[in-house]
Amino acid sequence: MEISTNFPPARSASSAAAPRLTLSTLQKVAIPSGAIWFYILFWEERPALNVLLYTLFVLIVGLVELPRHAPQWRSSGFRLTLAGTVLSAFIMAWYGSGVAFLAWLASSAMWLGYRNQPHLKLVVYAPLTAISSALRAVPRLVQLLVLPRSLDGRVERAWFYGRLLVLPLVALLVFHILFAIANPVYSALTERVLNTIGEWVEAFFEVFSIPHFLFFLFGLALTGAALVSVPVHYFADKESRFGEFVLRQRDRVASFAVRRPDFRSKRFGALDLRKEYLVALSMFGLVNLLLLVVNAIDINWIWFGFKPAADFDLTQFVHEGTYVLILSILVAMGIVLWFFRRNLNFYERGLPLLRWLATVWVLQNAVLAVSVGLRNCYYILYTGLAYKRIGVYFFLLLTFFGLATVLLKIWQRRSAYALVRLNSLAAYILMIGLACGNWEIWIARYNLRPELHELDYGFLLDMPDRVLPILAAHPEVLTERHLVHEYYSNWIELNPEAAAQRLQRRLARFKEKQETRNWPSYTYADWQAYQQLEGKKL
Repeated sequence: MEISTNFPPARSASSAAAPRLTLSTLQKVAIPSGAIWFYILFWEERPALNVLLYTLFVLIVGLVELPRHAPQWRSSGFRLTLAGTVLSAFIMAWYGSGVAFLAWLASSAMWLGYRNQPHLKLVVYAPLTAISSALRAVPRLVQLLVLPRSLDGRVERAWFYGRLLVLPLVALLVFHILFAIANPVYSALTERVLNTIGEWVEAFFEVFSIPHFLFFLFGLALTGAALVSVPVHYFADKESRFGEFVLRQRDRVASFAVRRPDFRSKRFGALDLRKEYLVALSMFGLVNLLLLVVNAIDINWIWFGFKPAADFDLTQFVHEGTYVLILSILVAMGIVLWFFRRNLNFYERGLPLLRWLATVWVLQNAVLAVSVGLRNCYYILYTGLAYKRIGVYFFLLLTFFGLATVLLKIWQRRSAYALVRLNSLAAYILMIGLACGNWEIWIARYNLRPELHELDYGFLLDMPDRVLPILAAHPEVLTERHLVHEYYSNWIELNPEAAAQRLQRRLARFKEKQETRNWPSYTYADWQAYQQLEGKKL
């Protein structure tokens, strides 16, 4: 099987232009076919089943083009993003949620990047490599539309003979006008023929109008960029300069020698290693004491038996407190990365004590993250679930992982590159996990529980259509709950009758949309919701 793109070597060092792009037979057929397939699937359609069908087309062609022993098959990043692309595409066909669409975009770009450079380790560089390859592939594909030089003579010959037909065509037009005036039967027949041709031309331009044509060109460019891989080595070369561990440096930092401080000097130069050690030791010691007080207050106040008073501002307690605590955790991680970035990792005299103080600080930040999670839990318990409140827990999971990697940096002398690589990989896996959840259904079911007396019903009415059967199955909440809605950080009361009318309008509009949708816009969740509503005859 041919490799997807072949670039012949330059014959001389003075070759100015880039090597001409050559396509395999499969690519010559797949690129226009994929553009037509893209047009059929996505023109005036929403992302749903069409995402899965188009993704399977691109993946199958891209995998068939790879040789059996290609290095891509041995790349863990290539296999991981391939699985993530397939999974997120199936989730799009199942739920059609926004987070699933974001996961599909990210996974597809990463997979194309790993197919281009399978040895990449930093997942951030994979989509950048894919974008760089697309920016180079599309202009070269345009060059293939230029006629070869061997056809120049034929085109000139055709133009020469075409000009000879000008006079006969003028004579034909003159006689046609004369016959149309003299013969009424010929005139009527000509009129019918011209009307038929006019209808064909009108129908053609209705289908192939400028917006349609531009959309087809977009699909052609997108398919070509996905199926043609132009090697991009910039990010792979840049990544090769980074190491997994911190190395001792003698030329860019101060020496290990302990110098007598000159208190009379007003110049502030680079701190030597001992001074940097003393600064780090004092900082970790002081902030550990401060954080110990904060954690003791949170454990005593929040962890056990927390019950807010009637006039307690729970919103301020969660929103402002959570954001500030998360910011403090991020600052703490940044300080650890700063002090352990270079030769302080090799200061054997005081390194054990410094490591233990930094470890205690990291663990105390983990305790602080638990307090943030409890604040969010109490807020959910009293006010219900929402997107941001779920996002806080996913961010805390990523924070715990980040704190664990900071411990690796402290005790194993890991580099900042290693931490970025591990945390970006964890963020990608977490994004795929977030896309797998049917969060709107779970939010609606949790918020409709009887224990929640005040209900943000406007938030539920703004959810996707797949939530409608659950709302229709609980009409009692309209009269038994205190209905509110958050509007620009202000809570307003909802009239139960107005809320019921709004629900009925949404139900009718959903049924109408579902009955008129084309098959590329189908999702299983919407089909299931439609069947439930039809079964209940709502």
